[in-house]
Amino acid sequence: MPAQPFPPLALLSVFDKTGLIPLAQALVQEHGFQLLSSGGTAKALLEAGIPVTPVSDHTGTPEILGGRVKTLHPRIHGGILARLERGEDRADLEALGIPPIQLVVVNFYPFEQAVARPGVSLEEAFEQIDIGGPTLARAAAKNYPHVTVLTDPSQYPQYLQLLSSSSSEAERLAFRFQCARRAFERVLSYDRAIVHYLARSELSRPSPAPATPAAQVFQLQGIPWQRLRYGENPHQAATWYVVDAAAPGWHRAKQLQGKELSYNNLLDLEAARALAAELSLGLANGPRPAVAVIVKHNNPCGVAVRPTLAAAFEAALAADPVSAFGGIVALNQTLDRETAQRLAEPFLECVVVPACPPEAAEQLAAKKNLRLLVLPDFEVGPTQNLRTLAGGFLVQEADLPQEADRRQSWRVVSERQPTPEEWADLEFAWIVCKYVKSNAIVVARQGQTLGIGAGQMNRVGAVEIALRQAGSQAAGAVLASDGFFPFADSVEAAARAGIRAIIQPGGSLRDADSIAAANAAGMAMVCTGIRHFLH
Repeated sequence: MPAQPFPPLALLSVFDKTGLIPLAQALVQEHGFQLLSSGGTAKALLEAGIPVTPVSDHTGTPEILGGRVKTLHPRIHGGILARLERGEDRADLEALGIPPIQLVVVNFYPFEQAVARPGVSLEEAFEQIDIGGPTLARAAAKNYPHVTVLTDPSQYPQYLQLLSSSSSEAERLAFRFQCARRAFERVLSYDRAIVHYLARSELSRPSPAPATPAAQVFQLQGIPWQRLRYGENPHQAATWYVVDAAAPGWHRAKQLQGKELSYNNLLDLEAARALAAELSLGLANGPRPAVAVIVKHNNPCGVAVRPTLAAAFEAALAADPVSAFGGIVALNQTLDRETAQRLAEPFLECVVVPACPPEAAEQLAAKKNLRLLVLPDFEVGPTQNLRTLAGGFLVQEADLPQEADRRQSWRVVSERQPTPEEWADLEFAWIVCKYVKSNAIVVARQGQTLGIGAGQMNRVGAVEIALRQAGSQAAGAVLASDGFFPFADSVEAAARAGIRAIIQPGGSLRDADSIAAANAAGMAMVCTGIRHFLH
């Protein structure tokens, strides 16, 4: 190929100007680049005394439409997309006097930050959709054999190092390929942010509902947040991804002390948080209580509501002190000194609270391995659940907390009505049962779990586990079941243990048998009409 008659040419068009000036100085002073730029980028370069050719001078066309069209021109994209190994492409450039562009430095208007502002209008959001930037990035990435595209300031030092070193062309080609991949990832991320915003906007605008809503393409984007030591087991690699760094979530929790969070820690923390958050909404006709939840292996093992946080934790721990060893604790109120002192006594893996003053944190400082986290948006959880399977994944609406008037849809199907105390315990047990793996049974009394049967393949087996754990305390307690009773045997077992009231979804073909068993034992039975399977 004949020697190139043009000096190396770089196009710089960035919103985020981090590292811009040092990069441009090195390109011009050390490597003989000529710079093209426009708008705010050109202004910043000129103010720093760096020579730059305005894009409008290079193209012979002024910026139009208030700056909406700057770089969308054949002299720009022809210079980027030319395949210099092809004679016909070189001939086109020579005939039109278009110099090839070797480097494109570009980042985009901050659409994600713009739409995160409260009250931003649809029109304001649309003005923040970058057209020229993603187009430049895609064009440069497509022609990576000849063009380097830098979409992140963190890439600048390595690029300059490659220019300054005696690196081989193979090394430079590998770098250009990685930069191209990063560019396409950034464009994809940007477009997904726009799609997500538009989807939310559509939900807020009334429109006729189709007779049968059609499933839409499901967009999911994860930002790598933390490489975890391993997954559920040491031989499994794992990474923590975040959907939106600006939105509420565990990535915004502040870890005050303790070891690095593990994959299993995060799963258990979310299970504990979700249950504590729903109980935080309060039971019917009552104030918002102090809530303590202890989780092991993604199941609650001790849960309690009390007037104070310390009392709630003591009751949750007493519910199953054996299983609580090495547990994960979620508390729904600001951690106080007294509760912190009690938390320091047993061996725990993690504690999460919505706030923690220094005097409370000091009580746990000696427990150096205990992970203490503050999660400000404690009650905000996901609205969808995802599960992977061979060849794809499943998406469902999250089983969101029910309204405080949830009792309005419940039916008492027994002859005896629950007492006020039983109503409160039934509601408490029902909420806890929702967060226990199916088949799930919860025995509770006075705002405290006494026995939990989790993850059993048959319901009567889960009943037996929960009753055995509750022991003599089952007498006078209530029992919750996440699914209906297929036979009367579970109700009969509960009656023999002294259970006074049962709450379940109902809906079995043999509901009448279970209701008859409850009536024969003088028990109250409530059917909610809603099931809470958890797999």
